[in-house]
Amino acid sequence: MRIEIGQIEAIFRYPVKSMRGEPLDTATLGWHGLDGDRRFAFRRLEERGGFPWLIASRLPELILFTPQRHEDGAGEAPPTHVRTPEGEEMPLFGEALAAELGRRYGAPVQMMRLNHGIFDEASISVITSDTVREIGRLAGRGADIRRFRPNIVVRSTRAVPFEEDQWVGGVLAFGEADDAPAGTVTMRDLRCMMVNIGPTEGPPPQSAEGMRSRQREQRGHLRDGHPHRSPGRRADCRSSPVVIVHQARKHCRHREGTRHQAQRDLWRPI
Repeated sequence: MRIEIGQIEAIFRYPVKSMRGEPLDTATLGWHGLDGDRRFAFRRLEERGGFPWLIASRLPELILFTPQRHEDGAGEAPPTHVRTPEGEEMPLFGEALAAELGRRYGAPVQMMRLNHGIFDEASISVITSDTVREIGRLAGRGADIRRFRPNIVVRSTRAVPFEEDQWVGGVLAFGEADDAPAGTVTMRDLRCMMVNIGPTEGPPPQSAEGMRSRQREQRGHLRDGHPHRSPGRRADCRSSPVVIVHQARKHCRHREGTRHQAQRDLWRPI
């Protein structure tokens, strides 16, 4: 059964893990999420555990660093520089940027490029704008959608907060065609303290659990998912609806070497 649930309201990508994201008008969906999403990360050189990455839960001001492109390259081109909170621009792989972040963190770090990205749970995060507004109301503060660092923001037809709970186990298809981009909704996404870090103002002056505690009360609001059908096949889905397919295909053959295009008007990744 196929049910139309809404349209894409926004698409976001985060080229460098835990740094500021960028809005997109169009994105390519592949086996490892959106092309260019979380493909770069700083590694803590003295960390010998299983998660060596420098993230905003360890350095909150990291979220105020902004990846930039200085070379001609639109759309999915990777960043070449990073702008610091003070406005200075440094090469992405330059020693100056690594030294600056190492100074702020208090230990040496090194930039790494990861071909398949670095994700905490799944490769795509989806949330509805109604859920974001409701969390803001419960927390008693304005809810900037960027706090939740989603890849895809859906404008729901029902306009009911926490509707995403009903999507788990199904497939979200972006467009009406049989070969439209699609992803399996695999789990709820319980966000970490990142939601308490403002995307423009940085960490609060004192420990504030408002956003995160309200999100916990609702047992999670984002939904994590994985590409489901033919990632790489190019599809123009402009003005098409977001459809949830409750009966997911159990045997789905994937094709490599093609590209899926999800466009902002139709439906639509710490």
